[in-house]
Amino acid sequence: MSVSPEALAHLLEAIERELPRAIDLRHRLHSRPELSHEEHATAAAVAAELPVACTTVAETGLFARIDSKGGDGGGEGEGAAVAVRAELDGLPIEERTDAPFRAAEGAMHACGHDVHMAALVALARAAHALGDALTAPLLAIFQPSEEAYPSGAEQLRDPLATLAPAAVVAAHVHPELPWGAVALDPGAVNASCDYVEITVVGEQSHGAYPHHGRDPILAIAQIVVALHAQVGRRIDPLAPAVLTVGVLEGGNAENVIPPQARARAALRAHRPEDRLALRQMVEEVVSGIAAAHGCRGSVELTPGEPALENDPAIVACARELLPGAGLTPAAEWRSCGSDDFAFFGALGATPLAMGFVGLDGADGFQTRPLHHPELLVPDSAVGAVARTQAVLYVAASKAYR
Repeated sequence: MSVSPEALAHLLEAIERELPRAIDLRHRLHSRPELSHEEHATAAAVAAELPVACTTVAETGLFARIDSKGGDGGGEGEGAAVAVRAELDGLPIEERTDAPFRAAEGAMHACGHDVHMAALVALARAAHALGDALTAPLLAIFQPSEEAYPSGAEQLRDPLATLAPAAVVAAHVHPELPWGAVALDPGAVNASCDYVEITVVGEQSHGAYPHHGRDPILAIAQIVVALHAQVGRRIDPLAPAVLTVGVLEGGNAENVIPPQARARAALRAHRPEDRLALRQMVEEVVSGIAAAHGCRGSVELTPGEPALENDPAIVACARELLPGAGLTPAAEWRSCGSDDFAFFGALGATPLAMGFVGLDGADGFQTRPLHHPELLVPDSAVGAVARTQAVLYVAASKAYR
């Protein structure tokens, strides 16, 4: 699909003028992170920098619409908008960087959300400055609670549906990808994620007399091993799927068989049928192994986000536009990470696309994984993310308007 680069070029020029102000905003946001569903000051700081009035949604979320014919605000405007999303929340992590704007008090932006917000503000201000030169109305979405349930994207889904966006796009930094490259591929690029809490109820007894009890610790240990083994026997090995048991709890004395034990696990898959197979597998393994040990097993499921499916038409347009933004398409890259951005795809099959912006090799960047207390995304990433957001916005407007 041939895409004219002129509209993007004008938008990129306007973004460059906004970057100093956006970087200052990034510093302020980074120094005062707020946790999921508590992002009141963060939302206020973002709203104060936007060139239009905002609509508040889900208590702390924001919608800000930039119309191509001079209208602004959260209203209907002229035609369907292309929505661009950034996340408001930080993480309950104690920051261990030496940045002069580092956060304190046990919370930090360890996933790049401060950079995403600042970049989207720069894009919104640039779009507003262009006015009639825009390819489509732009709807800036500042979403609460990406890092915790209930999902902010799921909470915004109904309010966003009333605005009927033509598409929803986003960009996310990633330290495993090379600087200057953007991973942008069609189809499933992130996994679904469900959480399960497993409870095994046995019968308490003294450790010296195990035959008088039923041991839930032994049962749940066997369950954990079997769950990991069964993923490799229930799911096609060519289809991404992973199970992680991250929490084990049971007992409080080394010589007592406790009455029960618990585990918490995350299930991830790219294909919907594998998501369902993992859920069924957990139920079968828990009940069967618990019964074999004379115990009772139960599973409580918390459904999470679906897999993120990138729209092929938006991806094709965006990959063609990336070089004009000083970026290159990365080699094919997919992961079993998850993002509640995928919930927006349930808006009547609304097209979605997320690009992953590389950080590895950026000047001054020390590679650390996402959610690490020493992760410090460089200021230069504000511009890289804003340019990627602009590429996706223009690509979506070309593909679906």
